[in-house]
Amino acid sequence: MINRRETRQVRAGSVAIGGGAPVSLQSMTNLPIEETEGSIRQINELAAAGVDIVRLAIRNEQSAEHFRRIASSVKIPLVADIHFDYRIAIAAIKAGAAKIRINPGNIGDEWKVREVVSAAKANGVPIRIGVNGGSINRNKYSHPTPEALVDSAMENIRVLEDMGFEDIVISIKSSDIFSTIEANRVMAATR
Repeated sequence: MINRRETRQVRAGSVAIGGGAPVSLQSMTNLPIEETEGSIRQINELAAAGVDIVRLAIRNEQSAEHFRRIASSVKIPLVADIHFDYRIAIAAIKAGAAKIRINPGNIGDEWKVREVVSAAKANGVPIRIGVNGGSINRNKYSHPTPEALVDSAMENIRVLEDMGFEDIVISIKSSDIFSTIEANRVMAATR
C-alpha cells in the first residue's frame, strides 16, 4: 500500500483530483484539434481504455470552437493546453474546458494572468501549472535540475495564490526520469 499525503482536492468536471481521490489517468490527443471527428474518436477510444481526463492543445482562439464541439460530444472532462496567449485560455474556458494548463510565466503581463484567473474562478475551472525543463527560470538556472523545476513551480503557484486562486494542479516533469522523481519528492516536501 502506498501512503499518500493529504492534498487539497479540486475537480476537473466529474473527476476529483487529489484530496484522497483515486489517482486519475490522463492522456493527450495527438491530432490537430481542427480534426474534430478524429479527436472525438480518439477521446472515446481513450475513455474506453480507462482514461479519466484528456488534454488537447489549443493553439489559437479559432481552435476554441473546435474544442467546444469536441467537449459537447464526449463524456469525459477535457483539459485545454494553453501556451502564451491569455485570450486562448479564456476562450477555452468558455468553450467547456474542465481544466486548463498554463504556465503563468509565459502568459505575460500580470493583468493577462489575472484575466485568466478571473475566468477560471467564475467557471469553477482548475488551473494546471505544467513545469518542465523548458519552463525553468534561465536567469537563475543554467539547466533543469530538480531544484530548478520546483522553484519554477513555486514561482507560478505564488502568482496564482497571490491572486486568490487555489484550485491548482501541479505537474512537474523532466526528460530525465530520476530528475522528475526527485523534483516531485522535493515538491511534496515543500507543500
